[in-house]
Amino acid sequence: MSTDASNEIRLAAESAASRAAETAADVPGQEPGNQSSPRRKGLSERDRPLWMLIPGGFLMIIIIVVPLVLGIYMSALDLDQYTLRKWISSPFIGVENFVEAVTASPLLNAVWLSVSYSLIAMVVTLPLGIAAAVATQNAFKGRAVIRSVFLIPYVLPSFVVATVWRTMFQPEGIIDRALGTFGIDAGLWLNGPESFWTLVLVQIWASWPFIYLLALSGLQAVDHEVHEASALDGALWWNKLRYVVFPYLKGPLALAFLIGMLHHINNFTLPFVLFGVPAPADVEVLPILTYVTSFQSFRFGLSAAMAFISLVLIAIPLFIYLRAVKLDDAESPGAKK
Repeated sequence: MSTDASNEIRLAAESAASRAAETAADVPGQEPGNQSSPRRKGLSERDRPLWMLIPGGFLMIIIIVVPLVLGIYMSALDLDQYTLRKWISSPFIGVENFVEAVTASPLLNAVWLSVSYSLIAMVVTLPLGIAAAVATQNAFKGRAVIRSVFLIPYVLPSFVVATVWRTMFQPEGIIDRALGTFGIDAGLWLNGPESFWTLVLVQIWASWPFIYLLALSGLQAVDHEVHEASALDGALWWNKLRYVVFPYLKGPLALAFLIGMLHHINNFTLPFVLFGVPAPADVEVLPILTYVTSFQSFRFGLSAAMAFISLVLIAIPLFIYLRAVKLDDAESPGAKK
């Protein structure tokens, strides 16, 4: 290369560097030689358009807050079929409905029935859902069909499930005839002490696919390389499940357990259609007791107090779970203190 050409290249490079330095000098807060574009400043917490929350907040107030306040106000009134016509001016009795609900009504028994049957159902559905998720995790021929069949109890409406099982549990129904072939006298399924186990059985059949779905979603998060490493190390299937799979399922299963418990405790359609009203005393769970108190005994103030107590009981485990999740996030690496 000639000397003139080298000088021209050097002069062109110096000219380009000089123009870049002048451009950087014109930008405030940017050092010369640093040609990166200035970072845009994001919206601060003060500048965020909070007015966009007004439509959602308004709907939340109308749908949630207003009925809740009315329910609390009704629980402080002596509201029944005689005072319903002028319920706003019904006699104000304070906490007497709450005292009666706890001391003179079957509320505590209904709480025990709701919690016990929900807990039994969840304890049974957890291993069923995990086993079904593990069995259908890996690809095999017909897996899509089996997964679809597993979801049938979950996608069916509750009143359809209750109606079908009510027909099957009728005296001389299909279940009694099937047990009769083995010489077993089942007795009454829809009345008496056995009605409790009938409710548990139907609830298990209807709700285990929910655990299956959440467990399957948790299994999808397990890295394939972890499976390969455990296989190369010669890990047995139980050790693989215990130390590789189950740690990934801890979060989804905790959420599934909480949601399942709350759903079972609040489930009105299944026991209402399965047993009718008035339901046997062994299955008079919280929603059924509140319904009977309100629309059969016409004690609207008392039923509002029962509903509020149910809300508080449901909020306790929900608050504990949310608090645990918040503490877990705060202790995770990189979390804001």
